Amino acid sequence: MGTFQVDTLFLEAIKSLIEQGDNTALNRKLKSIHYADIAEIIEYLSIDEATYIIKLLKSETTADALAEVDPDTRERILENLSAKEIAKEVSELDSDDAADMILELSEARQEKVMSQIEDDEHVKDIRELLKYDENTAGGLMAKELVKIEEDLSVLKCLNEMRAQAENVTRVHSIYVVDQKNRLKGRLSLKDLITANSKDKVKDIYIPNVDFVTVDQNNEEVAKIMSKYDLEAIPVVNNKKELVGRITIDDIVDVIKEEAEKDYQLAAGISNDVEADDTIYELVKARLPWLFLGLLGGLGSVFILQDFESVMEQPRLRNLFFYTPLIAAMAGNVGVQSSAIIVQGLANDTVKGSPFKRLLKEIGLSLINGFALALVIIIFGIIINQELLVSLTIAGSMMLVIVVAALIGTFIPILLDKKGIDPAIATGPFITTANDIFGIFLFFYIAKLVLAF
Repeated sequence: MGTFQVDTLFLEAIKSLIEQGDNTALNRKLKSIHYADIAEIIEYLSIDEATYIIKLLKSETTADALAEVDPDTRERILENLSAKEIAKEVSELDSDDAADMILELSEARQEKVMSQIEDDEHVKDIRELLKYDENTAGGLMAKELVKIEEDLSVLKCLNEMRAQAENVTRVHSIYVVDQKNRLKGRLSLKDLITANSKDKVKDIYIPNVDFVTVDQNNEEVAKIMSKYDLEAIPVVNNKKELVGRITIDDIVDVIKEEAEKDYQLAAGISNDVEADDTIYELVKARLPWLFLGLLGGLGSVFILQDFESVMEQPRLRNLFFYTPLIAAMAGNVGVQSSAIIVQGLANDTVKGSPFKRLLKEIGLSLINGFALALVIIIFGIIINQELLVSLTIAGSMMLVIVVAALIGTFIPILLDKKGIDPAIATGPFITTANDIFGIFLFFYIAKLVLAF
């Protein structure tokens, strides 16, 4: 089956059928479409149209589609559904997605919805997940999994697995626990199939199993699963009791959200916002960094005022024309250096001595700076600029590049050690700092060399 494409003609047909109230034709048109594609269709519809689709189709499809749509869109759709209708959707979801959906409701509505869910065990699982911070492994995990006690025989183990697997969408791993539900290891399907039916599980299970604790941060979980190429990882509490599992699809969402957050920080946006958020929310997210940039610009003005005597000397007046170039080079180099370090910190590849990292950055900056300085000198010759002035500009720019690279390298590492998201160092913060340092160093060195 080829990839389904949502095009304008298809959307217009869906909108037209909704307007006509032709449920039979709508059902026929949407019947064979994957829930992820249904979610995409919903994103293009108005909230009323999306609600119509949700109420029309079976919960087996719409529940997963709702779990896929943008949280803001989902929240507005849920406002149009009754507690009973939401309960039907929640009942079809795995516990982690169900808890996420319940969490978007007010406390009063949460209770109303959960009172309408017939599966008491499902409600119990949801309530347990709601206790955990959403940014921890506990808040990310699902309760659905297959676990086997180590004292069971292989034959009884198979029967138990069949019973449990009915409630699990995807069986990634089979976990082994003791009588107190403490995680002991995992079962290999191959070992299970080839074992004698009378053998005990404890004789064939693999004791080495990676796991995370309920209070570990989402990003830590993502790093562990990425490092060991895991499709799923068990979650234990402080008594090492098996309480859930996290699957790769949940981690992909975490990585995506973190990447979006880092991208916004790098662009100078302090809060998690989207294009269709209110003007107030967008202003609140952007203005603080713009204010920081303004302060940096005013700092540059004061620095330039201290060196205004340059303008009185015709042979040195060109220095002022190079100010935007120096500021741009300082900002660009700083952002490049910080971006590499931030990426390394995110992937946990920045290891070893920070001093060696700084030395490496100095070496790289000197090579880049020398190449760019040659271009400045050649440019000076072409425009008949005094050689000493060209050499001063080129030399100053080299130093500015080195300093900017060091700031871009050092600040993210420092922020990370202080528990602050280092992605903040790739945005206006680092650019503004390097602009000020760059302009000051440029004119200070020029003053020493050219004696003005």
